[in-house]
Amino acid sequence: MNNRTKTRLLLDKLAHKAFLLSALFALLILGILIYRMGTQSIGWLNFEFLKNNLSIFPEKSGIYGAIIGSLRLMAVIAPVTIILGVSTAIYLEEYAHKGKLQSFINMNISNLSGVPSVIFGLLGLTVFGRMLNLGSSILAGGLTMSLLVLPIVVVSSQEAIRAVPNYLRDASYAMGASNWTVIRTVVLPSAVPGILTGTILSLSRAIGETAPLVVLGIPTLILKVPTSVMDDFTTLPIQIYYWTLDTVLTPEYANLAAATSIVLIIMLFLMNSFAIYIRNKFQKRY
Repeated sequence: MNNRTKTRLLLDKLAHKAFLLSALFALLILGILIYRMGTQSIGWLNFEFLKNNLSIFPEKSGIYGAIIGSLRLMAVIAPVTIILGVSTAIYLEEYAHKGKLQSFINMNISNLSGVPSVIFGLLGLTVFGRMLNLGSSILAGGLTMSLLVLPIVVVSSQEAIRAVPNYLRDASYAMGASNWTVIRTVVLPSAVPGILTGTILSLSRAIGETAPLVVLGIPTLILKVPTSVMDDFTTLPIQIYYWTLDTVLTPEYANLAAATSIVLIIMLFLMNSFAIYIRNKFQKRY
């Protein structure tokens, strides 16, 4: 074994240990965070907390309205991002001519992923809140958050479509299928696992974002439960933000924020688990 091979093996071992330590450190931080939230939420996280509305009294306060607001917000974000994101990816990969224009569009979509979320909040405030006169409604918030996570869906859908083997397309074309028939019956079913992965990531980010909604003017304290997409609303991250700010004046709000954080983590876990189950089911089928 020469010195070059020994050096490569040594570097491989060092890299393996470095990556292992990084993963353990991340798990340690996550464990500490969950432990702190769990201990602070003891005695506060119960059925009454889940079914009560917000209140100025900590012991009577609940997050039912925030949960409904978050779910209704996701009900707007999910179809908008999936329809627009997947349609854009299909056009860029299957219909657009390869050239400078397509490269320019792809570059700008990728750059949008790095734009600070507060900028999307300003865009939503200007376009949806004021120009379209939607105010701080669920529809305005959902459209704003859709713009924020849309690049993730587009890029991941493009990669999933690009990964479909060309021989599947060629076999369909050889049998006389049209371009749309090939996309609908061959490309999309094969790309569903990758598309769902991007959708999972985008929805997970959307449900945990706060800055765009704060800029949009979403109220931090609202006592009514939203019943339509045109109603004012609040969400779990907004509620955590509000209670964290007021912890200095009312120490009990720290317990409420911790309990709400546990609920938000559980919602994310359930949503991701369901989506991963669907993704794995499609992977086995195709």
